Amino acid sequence: MSQQASVGEVVRVASPARTVRQRSANGAAYTMLVPWLVGFFGLTAIPMVASLYLSFTDYSLLAPPEWVGADNYAYMFNGDYRFWPSLTVTAFYVFVSVPLATVVALAVAVGLNRKMRGIGILRSVYYLPSLLGGSVAIAIMWRELFDKNGLVNLVLSWFGIDGPAWLALPQTAPWTLVFLHAWQFGAPMVIFLAALKQIPSDLYEAAELDGANRVQVFFTITLPLITPIVFFNVVMQMITSFQAFTPAFVISNGTGAPLDSTLFYTLYLYIEGFGNFRMGYAAALAWVLLAIIAGLTALAFATARFWVFNPDD
Repeated sequence: MSQQASVGEVVRVASPARTVRQRSANGAAYTMLVPWLVGFFGLTAIPMVASLYLSFTDYSLLAPPEWVGADNYAYMFNGDYRFWPSLTVTAFYVFVSVPLATVVALAVAVGLNRKMRGIGILRSVYYLPSLLGGSVAIAIMWRELFDKNGLVNLVLSWFGIDGPAWLALPQTAPWTLVFLHAWQFGAPMVIFLAALKQIPSDLYEAAELDGANRVQVFFTITLPLITPIVFFNVVMQMITSFQAFTPAFVISNGTGAPLDSTLFYTLYLYIEGFGNFRMGYAAALAWVLLAIIAGLTALAFATARFWVFNPDD
């Protein structure tokens, strides 16, 4: 009985001490989380709820919002003559530029995945466009490059080609934005480089002994093993491409010209919200964009099992 009593006393003494330490640790953890919680609720959660409410209102920024129900969404799909062109332009941009940038990034990563003198400098140079590509200065430079008398047409003239007025024609203006996105391949390239270095070298040695050439090695070993990284880069680029704004705004002077051929969805959202002072309608546009991105991301995850290599299978 005395031994059992002493054990019980130790448990009773230890339990409050352990509880105090646990509360102290929890308090420290919550204290560290305060900046994130403030940012999440103040900059993400509360603005999202407010935006959802505003999407059902007529709000001009100058007067209190008035509830209109689903009128904004009904007008978007049935009465807005610029909604579908902006969605079409954005879809073209996403589904052309993302695969192009992915292929370029992978090709450059394969070329840089070797030991050679100055390789670190080369990698930094190739990564640099990703650091600068989203800036206004780069968009202005790009506009000057593709001007009728710009550097691109000057180079084409050396080969006897009369370059078009890239930014004045609806057939060519969207391609300048596609090329700009493809030029910003640095971030996915670095991720591809990291993935390539994780492939066991004995697989390449075995393929070499079997007489496989470089093309066969790439398509039978390299590409299947990095398909999870391909999937990651494609999904991330798709999400960011749908949100692209600065290049289209600068190159088209904020109008989507010529003939709305560069009217990105986000640019149209900006025009409606801050140009036409239809913030309620702009909020509705934003929520439709969120639904589109979420749906395509879910579709990508649903189809990933058919082509993404899983070592556990």
